Amino acid sequence: MIKCESVYLKLKDKEIFSGLNFFVQKNEKILLQGKSGIGKTTLFKLLLGFETIDKGKISFNNLDIVKEHIKNIRQQIFYLSQDIDLKDERVKNLLDEIWEYNNIENQDKIHFSHLLNFLDLKDTILNQPVKELSGGERQRIGLLIGFVLDRPVWLLDEPTSALDDTMKNKIAEYVIGQDKTIIIISHDDVWKKNKSIKIERW
Repeated sequence: MIKCESVYLKLKDKEIFSGLNFFVQKNEKILLQGKSGIGKTTLFKLLLGFETIDKGKISFNNLDIVKEHIKNIRQQIFYLSQDIDLKDERVKNLLDEIWEYNNIENQDKIHFSHLLNFLDLKDTILNQPVKELSGGERQRIGLLIGFVLDRPVWLLDEPTSALDDTMKNKIAEYVIGQDKTIIIISHDDVWKKNKSIKIERW
């Protein structure tokens, strides 16, 4: 599914990876842990083609992560960044734009309402500007987008950092229960509770 073979990367005179070998099977759940600055988020950027390796090889479903394949690869990945980078407009407009761009039409309103309720988000949030949302609300809107897009691979960077313990447990149970390939970067202990998740310490 995802293969990093002898990957070498240097950024701003700092060696990030030297001979990295990392493999993820289809539908495997991986928790990446380790101190800041060792390349966890950089790995996500490499998988999305936002950074380019100096040596080695990275492939996604047997496609090398290079310019001619990157559009196809990105369409299969949902990426939730640590800073929840959302366009600054009304939440409803933001969601409509994302659904249109991804050719998602006639959204199942019952399913959408269920997800809002599951994430403890009220309908009124749809009329709020993104800039007025709290950190926890932004995180849950980001997760909502991922749940609706329903792509086969999820890259989640600190997806529960701004949530309370109850919501963290709900999200972790939901995410790990999905029939997806999921890589999570998190310092939250909630992810370690499920035996189906594989912990990789860097």
